Amino acid sequence: MRDAIQKNALVLAGFAIACTTLVGLVHWSTKDTIAAQQQFQLIERLAQVIPKETHNNDIANSCFLVTAEELGSSLPQSAYVALKDGQPVALAITSTAPDGYSGNINMLVGISVNGTISGVRVLSHKETPGLGDKVELRKDNWILSFNDKEIIEESDPRWAVRKDGGIFDQFTGATITPRAVVKAVHRTLTYFNNNKKLLFNNSNDETLRCGAAK
Repeated sequence: MRDAIQKNALVLAGFAIACTTLVGLVHWSTKDTIAAQQQFQLIERLAQVIPKETHNNDIANSCFLVTAEELGSSLPQSAYVALKDGQPVALAITSTAPDGYSGNINMLVGISVNGTISGVRVLSHKETPGLGDKVELRKDNWILSFNDKEIIEESDPRWAVRKDGGIFDQFTGATITPRAVVKAVHRTLTYFNNNKKLLFNNSNDETLRCGAAK
């Protein structure tokens, strides 16, 4: 009986080792492909919020980290600088709406140097399919309503859903999600307007570079 138990234990241990090794080999063999796909998706999203024709630098690799409560998270956010012949023309910055219906809504917000929104895209969320997921461009054009918007003053009343007296549509049966996104984009744009000079100066700080050794 004891020999049988030991034999089964050895078989299970061998199986576990084999599975772990296989998982490791799969990860090793696909990590470059995954990284390339992630980089492609990043470039694609950046082009959606900051048009390619507006800059001539490698925006995906012109990245630095920003930590600010206005961006909706205590974690560092990524900021990407768009340059035209060495001069800043826009910034794309990740931001979080922490008060979505089902949790965090993570976004990429493109802002022109003059303080107008050049584009917004939702990167990830857990909102209700068929309702809150209309923040995705593939589901609805609602997210395009931010294009070319600006803040006239910090308490600009237009930056709210129509139900709250603003200019942005809410979704039928789902007001919490668009309200959270509007608030987050407003906070992000306000942060940019108040810290524009610092942000573009930070882009030259090697210690703040995305992926820089700590």
